[in-house]
Amino acid sequence: MKISAAQGGFVYIMASDRNGTLYVGVTSNLPQRVAQHREELLDGFTKKYAVHLLVYFEACPDMESAIQREKALKKWRREWKLKLIEEKNPYWRDLYNDLFE
Repeated sequence: MKISAAQGGFVYIMASDRNGTLYVGVTSNLPQRVAQHREELLDGFTKKYAVHLLVYFEACPDMESAIQREKALKKWRREWKLKLIEEKNPYWRDLYNDLFE
């Protein structure tokens, strides 16, 4: 699924490893934002905990709905997030390259 910034907003979950540290984020440009995390260009949580794998993402019609979804996911229990990831990505593949296909 080739992704473009014109598609609205995105909510994404990154992980350090399978069942590892999780990070929930939101962006209007998913490929660029994930690249920033992977290359450790952003100081903060993902750099500190080596959270480099894109394991889940969903497109939203606009940034407002993406932000609302991000806020909701951040309130979820960890096990709910793990279930969400495993429903769409049972092998915890890094989905980054899928953004360009």
